[in-house]
Amino acid sequence: MAKYSKEAGEKVEEVMHEMKEGKLKTGTGKKVTSRKQAIAIALSEAREEGDKVPKKPSGKKAAAKKA
Repeated sequence: MAKYSKEAGEKVEEVMHEMKEGKLKTGTGKKVTSRKQAIAIALSEAREEGDKVPKKPSGKKAAAKKA
C-alpha cells in the first residue's frame, strides 16, 4: 500500500516546479531555496486538502530517531 496518494505526489511536483521558477514563498514571504523545505510545504498543503499523507512525526520518538 502506498504511503502517499497520487494527488499528494502531484502537489509535490507542482510545488517543486514553482520553486525552480523562483515563485515559491515561505509563510513570511521569503523565497524558498531548499528542496526539503519545498517538499515540506507541498505535503503540508496536501494534508490541508485532505490527501493521503502520513502524519508529521512529533514528540520524543521523532527526536530519538533523528539522533
